[in-house]
Amino acid sequence: MFTDELRACADEVWEAQHAHPFVTGIGDGTLSEERFAHWVRQDHLFLIDYARLLALGAARAPDLPTMRRFAELTQAILGEEMELHRALAASLGIAQAELDAEPAAPATAAYCDFLLRTAALGELGELAAALLPCMWGYSEVGERLAARGAPGHEHYDAWIATYADPAFAEQASWCRDLVNALAAEAGPAVRSRMSRAFLASSRLELEFWEMGWTLQRRET
Repeated sequence: MFTDELRACADEVWEAQHAHPFVTGIGDGTLSEERFAHWVRQDHLFLIDYARLLALGAARAPDLPTMRRFAELTQAILGEEMELHRALAASLGIAQAELDAEPAAPATAAYCDFLLRTAALGELGELAAALLPCMWGYSEVGERLAARGAPGHEHYDAWIATYADPAFAEQASWCRDLVNALAAEAGPAVRSRMSRAFLASSRLELEFWEMGWTLQRRET
């Protein structure tokens, strides 16, 4: 399958994500809440543009079932997921006004810019391939961390449970199926661009973890 080839080509980057101290710190409960809170603030910004990416997927979908799925995912992000995110932020002492005023760190801005530029200017296959590392990557991280057992930390237990949930794995599976279907219909040039988009997003995911770990902020 095309997605198996993508995963194999990006394996070094994905394994670096699994070994990253931010991820392992969630898994064993040792990640400082300062770092986690910074990640939450930046992830709030990411989710806004992630919803835009999904909406562009709905607009460019080739059929109604795909359009409907993209639209449902967009609504889920803008509704329940962002509501849960705001509740998490509040539990960390982050007010809504702080979330709204948070400037994007360089890694956040770079990731969002890449996704939206790919969605707007690339083929639908490139959009789906750029989207896949977020869905599939978080599902894989959640499953691996869950297999080690809950760390016994209120926030990190909930975080792991969210991304280890079978419903989230199903979303990743749907996205893999979409990428495989679009790759099967595409020519070599488009498949090559899909591969580059997947690898670029994978690297940007790793940089997002690093942003959280180093407390990276926009220079003023």
